[in-house]
Amino acid sequence: MLLIIGSVIVVASVLGGYTLHGGNLMVLWQPTELLIIFGAAIGSFIIANPLHTVKNVFAGILRLLTGSPFNKSYYMDLLSLLYEIFDKSRKQGVMSIEEDIDNPESSQIFSRYPAIMKSKALLDFITDYLRIISAGNMATHELDGMMESEIDSRQHELEEPAHAVNKIADALPGLGIVAAVLGIVITMNFLSEGPERIGLSVAAALVGTFIGIWMGYGFVGPTSIAMEHAAKYELKAYECVKSAIVATVSGQAPQMAIEFGRKALPTDKRPGFQELNDHVRAK
Repeated sequence: MLLIIGSVIVVASVLGGYTLHGGNLMVLWQPTELLIIFGAAIGSFIIANPLHTVKNVFAGILRLLTGSPFNKSYYMDLLSLLYEIFDKSRKQGVMSIEEDIDNPESSQIFSRYPAIMKSKALLDFITDYLRIISAGNMATHELDGMMESEIDSRQHELEEPAHAVNKIADALPGLGIVAAVLGIVITMNFLSEGPERIGLSVAAALVGTFIGIWMGYGFVGPTSIAMEHAAKYELKAYECVKSAIVATVSGQAPQMAIEFGRKALPTDKRPGFQELNDHVRAK
């Protein structure tokens, strides 16, 4: 929603100001300039990135339009899931959760949290480390280091689409200049046709520069920043899991372990202590 609102403000401010200043909107409609700029931008984007990054970029943009699932409700479900797993392990022994982590789809605990089940990478992260805990006596600092290393790797993966989009934002002004230069080359053919014809051709060429700069700094660049913010909210879920698991391995009670996880969440989406406690009891 914010992506749409921001885009509308950018369009209304630029085109509205141009029109109020006496500009003719039809002069800005130059399909061939758009073809040059956006065609070259898409082509260079495909050249520069592997297929999985291209797919992740489109998935990230779709997520911006539909809204990120990593909100307060999601984080409360995540902490409730961890609490139930920790509580079962504490009361019935570590071996009691093996069936849950080996087959989360059929687990009574995991199946109560469909939002978490949809996050395949995070689900694998949780089950992998619970499996490591149940398999042996790994020292707390070793487990912490292993999880931190994987989170660093995951951070690079999550931020890769945003960086790819940012590269295109940086390239768009230059591609706008390419379109403008080609327009000036075409203008050279009209030198004998009078100032009016030359003026229209030069104006069309300059539109290319305008479109490249406007798209780069007004839309594509801000979109890359929004994708980076979305990646950080997802990454916080991993840090939450890490803090909670390390706390429970250190001997903390389930209620205190999820408190460690809660403190790892961003303040704007972090549930309150009592709010989380009520949610866990309700589940």
